[in-house]
Amino acid sequence: MQVVCNNPVLYVVDFPGFDAIEVIDKRLGRGTVFRDAAARRFRAELAELAASEEMGDFDELIVHYQSLLNQPAIYH
Repeated sequence: MQVVCNNPVLYVVDFPGFDAIEVIDKRLGRGTVFRDAAARRFRAELAELAASEEMGDFDELIVHYQSLLNQPAIYH
């Protein structure tokens, strides 16, 4: 398990041994887990975004995945 991104918009945890990535939109308090090809695609898009370091770009990235973020994030 590796925290890949933790900013005001996103919290992303990578589980490389399971080829999975968990994504939480902090503004909505909702998230999901992507597996296999979807996880690889999200990793690639996030890596590309990390090179630009523009906060607005995080908003654009998550908009494409927002309908998939359907699990409430529960903090304990």
